[in-house]
Amino acid sequence: MSRPAFQLLPLAAALCAVSVSLSSHAAERTHSMGTVDVVGEQQSDTRPVKGYNAKQSRTATKTDTALIDVPQSVTVVPQDLIKDMSLQSVSEVVQYVPGVQASQGEGNRDAVNFRGAGVSTGDFYLDGMRDDVQTYRDLYNTDRIEVLKGANAMIFGRGGAGGVINRVSKEAGWDPVREISLSYGSWDHRRSTLDVGSPVNDNVALRLNAVYEDSHSYRDGVDLKRYGLTPTMTLRPSEQTKVVLSAEYFNDQRIGDRGVPSVNGAGNSSLGNRPWQLGETDTFWGNAAQSPNETDTHAFNALVEHEFNNGVTLRNRLRYADYDKYYQNVYITRAMQNDGNVRIGAYRDETERENLINQTDLLYTLHTGSITHKLLLGTEFGQQDTDNRRLIPQSGETLGNVTAANPTYNGPVSFTKLSRDRQSEADIAAVYLQDQVVLSDQWELVLGLRQDRFKVDHRDNLANTQTNTTDDKLSPRAGLIFKPIENVSLYASYSETFVPRAGDQVVDLTPSSSALSPEKFINHEVGAKWDITPALAVTAALYQLERQNVAIQDPSNPTQSILVDGQQTQGFELGVSGNITEQWSMFGGYAWQDGEITEAQGTGSSAIAEGAELAQTPEETFSLWNRYDLNDRWGVALGMISRAQMYAAVPTASQSTLLPGYTRFDAAVYHTISADLALQVNVENLTNKEYAQSAHNNNNIVPGAPLNARATLIYSF
Repeated sequence: MSRPAFQLLPLAAALCAVSVSLSSHAAERTHSMGTVDVVGEQQSDTRPVKGYNAKQSRTATKTDTALIDVPQSVTVVPQDLIKDMSLQSVSEVVQYVPGVQASQGEGNRDAVNFRGAGVSTGDFYLDGMRDDVQTYRDLYNTDRIEVLKGANAMIFGRGGAGGVINRVSKEAGWDPVREISLSYGSWDHRRSTLDVGSPVNDNVALRLNAVYEDSHSYRDGVDLKRYGLTPTMTLRPSEQTKVVLSAEYFNDQRIGDRGVPSVNGAGNSSLGNRPWQLGETDTFWGNAAQSPNETDTHAFNALVEHEFNNGVTLRNRLRYADYDKYYQNVYITRAMQNDGNVRIGAYRDETERENLINQTDLLYTLHTGSITHKLLLGTEFGQQDTDNRRLIPQSGETLGNVTAANPTYNGPVSFTKLSRDRQSEADIAAVYLQDQVVLSDQWELVLGLRQDRFKVDHRDNLANTQTNTTDDKLSPRAGLIFKPIENVSLYASYSETFVPRAGDQVVDLTPSSSALSPEKFINHEVGAKWDITPALAVTAALYQLERQNVAIQDPSNPTQSILVDGQQTQGFELGVSGNITEQWSMFGGYAWQDGEITEAQGTGSSAIAEGAELAQTPEETFSLWNRYDLNDRWGVALGMISRAQMYAAVPTASQSTLLPGYTRFDAAVYHTISADLALQVNVENLTNKEYAQSAHNNNNIVPGAPLNARATLIYSF
């Protein structure tokens, strides 16, 4: 019979005492013994994280640091969890990350809200390098996903106001990997992936990742087709040098889905303040066939790392990415009115973007007496060129009305009028310095400072105007860590970040905003991390995130903007990851958030009152995934996702749509057919719950999928 943990403590203490006693007696006698070789399990270079509990991160500090020694809330979603849950998108991943909420992104891009800081489309990174085009990211070539919460400018530069999402790429290595997966599921979900890699010789290894998907949806007329290819080469010209080269071609085609309308609350109280009937999950409002999206991505990445004999390590990363994207919308533009009409609008958006970014880091460990300094000196230089055009029908963006009885707009749509034509060039230059100081076995200190220069030359070709801005900002970071015992850390941290007036995407820059100081985010955080066992970790964080320098319309002069200290989020996060027993794996988290506007903003019907709740910031969220292996051949899993109600947009005097809370259950069954063949079946929304999955604003709300299933066959050879 198992005993409670507190009853085992005296036994553990007694065993330790016996061990010390035996050791002291053994020390009194000398025996001649032969050589003993201690052999441990070698870490795989193609599968660095096994199980649900990641132990290390290079992203959070740009140095190889144990997560328990990072004074920041970090959630790592490893490869095993991605496979077990059959996760295939960023929005699916963050459902199990406390403090992060997936947004709709107008049906054409990944968008997330970190700690109520506002919906972001630019805080996405690949191996620590900016990957900020407005598109969807696939996980076929991703080893794990790291979600870093709080202000992150010291590591990532502009943005990162409430957090960032970093995808860590699969690398070629000397541990062979050969895997093919085939998936089929509800609504003709069809997907296949390939992951093969092996060493060529002692100095060269190759790996190839590929994906092809052609799937339909529970939403009428919505489908998805994507395919990608990522070859990777790792070179080891010497024991001290590592070179990783990779390229990617990825194409994503889908129908942009803006969801269902809301029922207008203000001035329409007879119908209520809510989304349209969420039970009608399949109804497409607008025109699906006239709402195509496509993104082409061509990218090249290079890493060179060398360890010198004097203890200095030099690391250089280069990323070039060329993105070509367009999307069309024939979609709902306002809430359902009392007469049952819903207004339909349309536009086509085209964007071409080139990113060229280079990061150079110099690392050195310095010992000064009993104190150790892990020093980092780095630079980042980059250029981002963006061309953006928007076309609308000749008559304007508004097409007409539809009704619930006939929500499809069948009129002609022709995009012939140019309503936006913008070009921008952003030059980025930064230098940063960080010192991770080990003061003693119990005390550690992390100090960092980054200087950024963000220069934008922006041209509006329609207005024939040129706007030039330059922002020079210092971004500090400080963290203090106390470790009362080796496997427990308590920390306090402070960090800042800035968001230029160009926002997430440089094309948003306007002459009226160019003269204003960047937005500023300040994060105060205290937390605890406990490695209960080598395979199980629990984390907790208490934070306050402040947003300052928010630009609003000047009430006394509507043609100008003023700055206010705009919002604040206070919250608590709890996370768990790893193995309870050898058979039972667990991953999940809980978040409590209290986000509000701290100063009145705007005027008239768009006014936002002081104390208004933040958009897409539910007060409570909870998620928990459990996998239990019954034996060597069979396993089962059960997951739960729960979210409190939240506003789709910050409530104003004219409208505020409240998305109801929900609880959803998911499950999976795993069967190892043979040594090289496995089958898993994932079931989503076991109870067929009706709920709002995500929103873009008050009137674009995507209903969650009804009960559905997906089977995946995995062949390893």
